Amino acid sequence: MRVAGHSAPVTEALLDQVVQQTHEFLGALDGGRVGTRVTAEELRRQLDAPLPEQSQDPAAVIGDLIRAAQPGLTLMSSGRYFGFVIGGSLPVALAADWLTSAWDQNAGLFAPTPAASVVEEVVGAWLKEILGLPPHASFALVTGGQMANFTALAAARHHVLATVGWNVERQGLIGAPRLRVIAGVKRHATIDRALRYLGLGTDGVEAVDTDDQGRMLPAALARVLGEEREPAIVCAQAGEVNTGAVDDLQAICTIAHRADAWVHVDGAFGLWAAASARHRHLVAGAELADSWATDCHKWLNVPYDCGVALCAHPESHRAAMTVHAEYLIQSPAGGPRDPVDWNPEFSRRARAFTVYAALRTLGRSGVADLVERCCSRARQFAESLRTVPGVEVLNDVVMNQVLVRFTRGAQDGEYDDAYTLAVIAHVQDSGVCWMG
Repeated sequence: MRVAGHSAPVTEALLDQVVQQTHEFLGALDGGRVGTRVTAEELRRQLDAPLPEQSQDPAAVIGDLIRAAQPGLTLMSSGRYFGFVIGGSLPVALAADWLTSAWDQNAGLFAPTPAASVVEEVVGAWLKEILGLPPHASFALVTGGQMANFTALAAARHHVLATVGWNVERQGLIGAPRLRVIAGVKRHATIDRALRYLGLGTDGVEAVDTDDQGRMLPAALARVLGEEREPAIVCAQAGEVNTGAVDDLQAICTIAHRADAWVHVDGAFGLWAAASARHRHLVAGAELADSWATDCHKWLNVPYDCGVALCAHPESHRAAMTVHAEYLIQSPAGGPRDPVDWNPEFSRRARAFTVYAALRTLGRSGVADLVERCCSRARQFAESLRTVPGVEVLNDVVMNQVLVRFTRGAQDGEYDDAYTLAVIAHVQDSGVCWMG
């Protein structure tokens, strides 16, 4: 089926137009304004219009989109953007992402796009190697940390209920045996959201106390688990989003497995510490867990979107995700890998191409250097900020998080959220950098 309006000259002209705009946008990363000043109403005035009755000139549409949208874009790839845990894009990953869009492969099955499937196999093996996870673990490339947690916890739900003779995929949750979910008080919101998606709900989560950095306390976990041997999932964390702190994964896995509980590690950015010999100790014991979630669009710096779910029990992972239909051309047992068997999507972007390009370009030492430089710069920030009157660094800087608050005067010691928010707003408004 030929795309309507597709012709080589039109396509070439449109891509040239986009390349020019891309050069201009990327050229502003070093010196341009990081944040925006435009309001939602101003953007709507430029973008919100009646749907045209007739076809429009593609070049004009792209030009209008650039002019209207650009004032509302933040320079998230800039070295001066410090909001949330957001990576930039390696040039090679951006180039591979352009290829991914041009190739336009639906990467759900091997049969229609063997290259996408095999590249995904290679990428999965590389990721397990660099993250220090078991070679036999299964994996899925998904949209981000949210769906990585969902996919891994779906595998966990299948596994722990199967151990008591309940097939949740066939029988559902109505009438199912009780399933306990245990997680730290400072768990990420995507854990709770994944539990909502899975029909497990959030009211029943058994919260475990944490220390002042957000690390789950192993002794508190042991008390919560108690002597019960009901199906249970323990959600640990590698990288608390505010402080960067990592749970004692070795202790948590030991305690949980003693109670026959599944351990899931939410490590959207923190699992990447394993790539660095200098920081690997932070995630010691991660390999003992049953499932893991991480992001490549964070520390690996590939474009959005690319999360990864991994599972030490491939049969449970596949059982939770696989699907069959007469019209699908699926690989036979023992044949090539069909990605649809491992993730919640049918139609999906061929995300592995960008990860392949990034990992092959950086190599093991390049990824380690990337992690180590980020952590070094975070420590440098903390050391510098501690010398500024009225600034208090609140966390132990162990990875790439620096958490601060501000006081109105160096002497009074009175901190209030309103003043801290006012300082952040002032910095954002300056355009020099952007803090969350």
